[in-house]
Amino acid sequence: MDRRLFVALVAGSVLVATLGVEGQAPPKGHRIGYLSIGSASDPRRVAIADAFRQAMHDLGYIENKNITIESRFAEGTYDPLARLAAELIKSRVDVIVAYSTPAVKAALGATKTIPIVMTGVVDPVATGLVASLGRPGGNVTGMSLMAPEIVGKQMQLLKELVPKISRVAVLWNPANPSGAPQLREAEVAARTLTVRLQPLEARNSSELDKAFAAAAQQRADAVVCFVDGVFIDKRTHIAHLAEQARLPTVYGLREHVEAGGLMFYGASPVDQSQRAASFVDKIFKGAKPGDLPVEQPSAFELVINLKTARALALTVPQSLIVRADALIR
Repeated sequence: MDRRLFVALVAGSVLVATLGVEGQAPPKGHRIGYLSIGSASDPRRVAIADAFRQAMHDLGYIENKNITIESRFAEGTYDPLARLAAELIKSRVDVIVAYSTPAVKAALGATKTIPIVMTGVVDPVATGLVASLGRPGGNVTGMSLMAPEIVGKQMQLLKELVPKISRVAVLWNPANPSGAPQLREAEVAARTLTVRLQPLEARNSSELDKAFAAAAQQRADAVVCFVDGVFIDKRTHIAHLAEQARLPTVYGLREHVEAGGLMFYGASPVDQSQRAASFVDKIFKGAKPGDLPVEQPSAFELVINLKTARALALTVPQSLIVRADALIR
């Protein structure tokens, strides 16, 4: 990795230390591991890390004075995660911040004692990361994106945007443990909305191409793109495929819409990254992760890309426009 890129990533990554009593400086020597499914060259990853850094700074933590950071990025694939997690354990980190369900799974597979703070996770209970939201148990706590519960809402929004849809394709990655809970929620919503569901599996770029080709061939009317680390790294490609196939698509992460996708409804990973700072703070002050309840999003955003809507010859209803938190023109 280019040294300047590494320094930038470290500067924008996580900061961990403990605050002393009565405003005293926290002790030196804490080490944190940062494990992400994403690419180290993705500006989005830097933005997420920057949000965490700022939140930690606001709590009084200063990088290079009381912490050491070990960052590992899987570059958009799941295969290296187990090895990267093992590397963090060997480096004797005191806590691991893991972004995405596969990253948390890898960290949990490497240690049952080192605290793990999760972010960007869809359903930590259904995927076996914690025993319950209120009492996680074990060594994992953090935030849930609560994505399975909002897949139904995403499908409702699609139906409101395109009332005549009768067949909805769902793009999901079977290699991601969070995919199955989202698919189950989509099946429930499909019955409620009386639409047929067409699951499309995709693990990489070539399978994304095949998935959208299958959606067009089977005459899907719209697509729901599940939350997935591979998908977010390929977000520009997915937006292009959706527009090329003339398929209105709703996403679970805002970055998809910023890359040209049509509509986003969900929680913000940047906001979750900020909130992760409080968990790290509590752990370094002595709290056990298993005793810290998992937090769920308190607010959701609706973002619509009007430029993409025009390209798809869609007229966005005024009812959606007035409810949108942001419009991309």
